[in-house]
Amino acid sequence: MISVRRFCRAVAPLSVLLACRPESDSIVAGLLADRFASSEWSEPVNLGPVINSSAVEANAGLSSDAHTLFFVSTRTGGLGNLDIWMSHRRCLACDWEAPVNLGAPINSDAIDAAPTMSEDGRLLFFYSTRGGGFGLGDVYVSHRVSTGADGDVWAPPVNLGPDVNTAANEQGTFYVHEPGEPNAFVYFNRPTAGGSIDVYRVAVSNDGDALGPAVLVPELSDPTATDQKVAVSTDGHELLLSSMRAGGFGNFDIWRFTRQSAQDPWSNPTHLDAPINTPDLDSQPVLSRDGRTLIFTSIRPGGFGMQDLWMSTRSPGGQ
Repeated sequence: MISVRRFCRAVAPLSVLLACRPESDSIVAGLLADRFASSEWSEPVNLGPVINSSAVEANAGLSSDAHTLFFVSTRTGGLGNLDIWMSHRRCLACDWEAPVNLGAPINSDAIDAAPTMSEDGRLLFFYSTRGGGFGLGDVYVSHRVSTGADGDVWAPPVNLGPDVNTAANEQGTFYVHEPGEPNAFVYFNRPTAGGSIDVYRVAVSNDGDALGPAVLVPELSDPTATDQKVAVSTDGHELLLSSMRAGGFGNFDIWRFTRQSAQDPWSNPTHLDAPINTPDLDSQPVLSRDGRTLIFTSIRPGGFGMQDLWMSTRSPGGQ
């Protein structure tokens, strides 16, 4: 059973709570802040042989309408070590179509990974080890020039600059515009002098420019562990993180954090347990906008290759 926060089953009906002010305000706020508190994730389903191959599939990203899936693969047909691929579907219940390589200028002969798109689909953030950066791996953004029957046309990627990138390895990007915040944020990870890998975020403009130095998110960062990749819900109340911190099953596992508003610090983490986490690698989560669908990468049994993309679903309030 998944280890998530649960509200007391003896909670009174909502109409009664609304009548009990002012204490009811904080209770209702809590309900709204964590509408999935009593939900459980379904048994993960492999995305199948159209998306997964005999190679590595990882680092997924979803468009705001969940009709486009970006992911990273080492399959044949790419330009380099690790490339970004894209698949479409015509409706939420439709099958994913055959993936296509994004090609140049997004992909290079280096590592290009962790694709994440702005809500309006204009900006694609990712990290790359291509030459010309500040360190081992840097965060980049590309602007969509046009879209049509032949696919999207992307402008040459732009390095986010020294406010984000250092001589170290910045990777694991995730874009989100949290409610009540004037600007969107890009989360990413960076190694520390102490040997851990921690989570940072930077505010970005509508054009994808960094708006000041990136800052550590301390409540998400374990100073003794590797914290790899986050996914933040669009209401800003929930965050999933893949980490090798203590208390997991021994490899990368997915952890859950909550908060009551986008301006509050994150809660202590909760390990998702089975069926999401296994003794094998389970990592790099991405959430759909409604929070009901989770896609992640795993090397659990039943896959098609070295590492596959899997999907799990849930309903608010355990419905």
